[in-house]
Amino acid sequence: MAKKIVSLLICFIIIMAVPFSVPVMAYEPTGVDIHAESCLFASLDTGEILYTKNETKKVYPASITKIMTVILMLENKNYNPNGKVAMTKEVLRLISGTGSSVAGLKEGEEITELDLAYLVLMASYGDCAYLLAFHYGGTVDNFVKMMNDKAKELGMTGTHYENPVGLHHENNYTTAEDTLILTKYALKNETFKKICESPRYTMPATNMSGERTLSTTNFMQDTTTNYYYVYAKGVKTGFTDEAGRCFVSTASYNGYNYICIMFKCPTQYGTRIEFVDSKNLYKWAFNNFEFKTVADVKNPVCEVEVKLSPETDVLPLFIEKSFVTVLPKNADDSTISIVAHPDEKTYRAPIKKGQKMGTADIYYAEKKIGTVNLVSEQDIKRSNLLFIYDSVVSFFVSKYMQAVYIVAAILIIIFVIAVIRLNKGRKKRRKVKYIPYKADKRR
Repeated sequence: MAKKIVSLLICFIIIMAVPFSVPVMAYEPTGVDIHAESCLFASLDTGEILYTKNETKKVYPASITKIMTVILMLENKNYNPNGKVAMTKEVLRLISGTGSSVAGLKEGEEITELDLAYLVLMASYGDCAYLLAFHYGGTVDNFVKMMNDKAKELGMTGTHYENPVGLHHENNYTTAEDTLILTKYALKNETFKKICESPRYTMPATNMSGERTLSTTNFMQDTTTNYYYVYAKGVKTGFTDEAGRCFVSTASYNGYNYICIMFKCPTQYGTRIEFVDSKNLYKWAFNNFEFKTVADVKNPVCEVEVKLSPETDVLPLFIEKSFVTVLPKNADDSTISIVAHPDEKTYRAPIKKGQKMGTADIYYAEKKIGTVNLVSEQDIKRSNLLFIYDSVVSFFVSKYMQAVYIVAAILIIIFVIAVIRLNKGRKKRRKVKYIPYKADKRR
């Protein structure tokens, strides 16, 4: 009987624990089914995360890896868009039998470095990714080290690379959260942005082949497909059997810019579900969210005490700049709150206008949506008389003086004890009587 009770209690605990293991979503998309195993949807304008699903789970990136590959190329000090790179026998050997898509470049065929970037990022050719790694890293291993070093520099704590192509390997993994960091960083590069947003690219003739036209692997940018979405832009697709369908995209409409990241989308639906689900998420965001000024610079957030000022004892703190984010169009303003965190409860003048005095967290429906700086909106002058008085008082209550007081007190106590003991000794000597010697009369 006891064993049954224990078993029931264990089952109850497990059942109660299940809800806490489910990923917390910022908002619940209406009328949208997300089939990806891992997904993240965010505003590129404000950074607000609108939807997440297993965003920190380790996933295989497939050709999403090439985002890192190409950004390292474009940032390299030796990058020259007009410089020439020739296909090598070693690269053709490495890519053979991997199942990766290839550009069909011949050994010794020369292309420009800019063309190489298009071949890797837009057309997603694996042989060109290896060629890029050799050209900018000297060896593939060294280039992979550069990739991992860059990931570490960007704070991508859940990412590790084993090759520049995205070929499956147990140690070639990432997360949706890390991919957001990488993609936002890469999109700051204008050449990267232009390449990934191009649906077509005409590559000039080489020393061995004529002119050719490259097409993007992102069908949401391709007007000839059923997945075309007029507001879609880059960024990268990927696929291996182990990784499933992977897709990083952006879309812009009416001044709103979003990014959608999907990993391990299923392939059994007879359709490219990663394009369908991404499009539906964009429509959901464009239809249901808008920019809102949640906190402005006009109203004080809190007050702090001020010392040494002849003008005031209290200073109101304001946010440094208005905080604008994307929220549901029907958002209840009463659920928006600002929690101030001043650096100090009491400040000493002088204080300069615009001086940072702390931070404030902004919440919507009990969910933290941002942090802003708190600053002073005015100059606070210092009274020299108050400063001198405070300095004197501070000196006499300082830790140094406290130590002096303690030492002095100890010395006084020692002196008092010594005096008391000395006085006791004197009293004892006074009580001793002198008894004169008397001779024995019997003698």
